[in-house]
Amino acid sequence: MARTRAQRRRHTLLITLALGVTLIVLLFARDVSRSAHGAANPQRSENRSFAALANTLLTKENSFNGRLDQLLAQGTTLSRAVFAARLNQLDQELSNWITAADQLRRPGLDHHVNETLYRITLTRVAAYQTLLGDVANALGLPWSTVPVVVVINPVATLENLDQQWNVDRFALVKEPGFVHLDTTNSSSASYYAAHGLTALVQAPNLALVRAISIGAVRVSPAPLPAPTGDLLLPPVGLVQLGVSVVNASYDDQPVTLTIRVTPLNNRGVAFAQTLKTTLGPLGAYAFVPKLIHTAASERARVVVTLSGAPAASGKVTAETYQMEMSPSGNS
Repeated sequence: MARTRAQRRRHTLLITLALGVTLIVLLFARDVSRSAHGAANPQRSENRSFAALANTLLTKENSFNGRLDQLLAQGTTLSRAVFAARLNQLDQELSNWITAADQLRRPGLDHHVNETLYRITLTRVAAYQTLLGDVANALGLPWSTVPVVVVINPVATLENLDQQWNVDRFALVKEPGFVHLDTTNSSSASYYAAHGLTALVQAPNLALVRAISIGAVRVSPAPLPAPTGDLLLPPVGLVQLGVSVVNASYDDQPVTLTIRVTPLNNRGVAFAQTLKTTLGPLGAYAFVPKLIHTAASERARVVVTLSGAPAASGKVTAETYQMEMSPSGNS
């Protein structure tokens, strides 16, 4: 049946409306797609940037663990000073982890993964600080680091943190960027738990052997030529002594220096002074006592004594001098 003109116009109008609606739907879908794609771009960039920086930090932590593991296993072959230096180097790295993890806390990411990394890192630092302190204390090494958080059982804490991170590190694998975060390793804690510190404590080269010595005695004014042990001085009224002392052990060593001057010919006056200090590991210190009052033609015995520990091999902790003042030119 032939359609009327009105029917044809109605049909054309319906087709036109359908095409218009289709076009609007397509344009809307395109805008939605572009908007979603544009929103994912910054998120993908943030996730990937975080992953790169976080994996750098995790690599440093794993490298630290490997070096600590090696130090605990092979420390018996090192000298006390070298072992202590390496232990201190490890300790000094830990605070940098907190700074790096704190910088990764912003902007906040999906599942709060960067905040999780910060909290885990903070606890890991405290656990390692506690572990290093336990090693230092067992060997009697000087140690001043206080953990950022008190950790009762650092070994168990480190192992638990590895397990926790091995779950949390997958938080971004399905998010924009599909990033993977590295695992952590605390084999050094496992070694510590299995072997303890017995071998290190019993190693002769790591044992604390206290030893001190008098390094040098300086006299002002400078003595005139005389046999060893004699101090032949010009006829001055005041004499200044300077005594350097040495700590030959790797430990903080309290020492006491005593100087006594005893006149032998009824000229001059007796003198005595005691000085104290604490020498750092393998450290030295110069004592400067009070001025000694002297008289022309005086003869006296000067005794310098250092106490606090045995004398180092081939060294002394006591020196005795015969001091003689030259006659005055007016006498």
